Amino acid sequence: MNSTLPTRRTAARLGAATAVALLAATALGLPAQAQDTTPQHDAFSFAVIGDTPYGEQAIQEFPQHVTALNADKSLDFVVHVGDIKNGSTVCSDEYFAQIKTQFDRFTHPLVYTPGDNEWTDCHRTNNGAYNPLERLTKLREVFFSQPGKTLGATMPVKSQASLGLPENVSFSRNRISFAVINVPGSNNSTLPWSGLGKTTPTPEQLAEVKHRTDAVVAELKQSFAQARQRHDRAVVVLQQADMFDPTYAVQWGDISAFKPIVQTLIDESSAFDGETYLFDGDSHVYNADRPLATGSHWLTAYGVTGHADRLQRVTVDGAAKATDYLKVSVAPNGAAGVGQPVLNWKNVPFDK
Repeated sequence: MNSTLPTRRTAARLGAATAVALLAATALGLPAQAQDTTPQHDAFSFAVIGDTPYGEQAIQEFPQHVTALNADKSLDFVVHVGDIKNGSTVCSDEYFAQIKTQFDRFTHPLVYTPGDNEWTDCHRTNNGAYNPLERLTKLREVFFSQPGKTLGATMPVKSQASLGLPENVSFSRNRISFAVINVPGSNNSTLPWSGLGKTTPTPEQLAEVKHRTDAVVAELKQSFAQARQRHDRAVVVLQQADMFDPTYAVQWGDISAFKPIVQTLIDESSAFDGETYLFDGDSHVYNADRPLATGSHWLTAYGVTGHADRLQRVTVDGAAKATDYLKVSVAPNGAAGVGQPVLNWKNVPFDK
């Protein structure tokens, strides 16, 4: 499956909104993005996977998938958008260590953001009835013990470790700004911990959600501010939650905890003269759309203001459909890229 988008727009000049966002980020102690060290006119590509491995067979096949990604020498890095297990298996230390061993096999830099299945939903009895916040702490200990470094091969990134969120990272490459943020399903981790006998969110749960959401919003604002300052061609955001999954209305009902993030994406992308891309997992089926464009029902569902016509969302295959990886190609900068879409992509099957 290929997708092409409108050619990039002329970047806007740094304005008052950019300056304010940069000052706000500084006040919060947020780091500047990692310095772009790539040649400034080279095209590059990266892969996105998510919601894998799910179940015993997928766990057995996952090393082959890592090998296949390593064999694609055209990739500059790989992003796993979360859910390293299915929602009905135990969130054990041993399982985390098993996946970390595979992540360490990557010969490309690997950027990983947690999904709900490995922490938010670990309160479930069949998951081990863990306290989700304890599992999040363990994930950070296992997968993010060296803030500022990717898993697999080392690529420098800037993290929010100073805010206690080393998993939130940003970097830039050839006038493309990347932000990888911890936004999980289960209504951004606000569903009650029923496996622990809770029928409403606990105070400690809500405190974590507020702190993390505030940090995510700050990360997004900073990434867009720096993109405007640098006259970047695009901003790429990657996260686990599919905030526009049509099954939410049937399965989950409340999606209100995503609203601050959705509003920020509208505000920032509409003030940015380039393209915005949001890659997610969570709903398991490849999809590409513009969920916040003028007239979208999601604008009403979230009760947000404005719209984001230049925001393109892409959901990657996952779970039983995690038999391929999304290969994203980025056009060269400068004259060599004129007339081309900034990003295009295709699904590449894993060979059996």
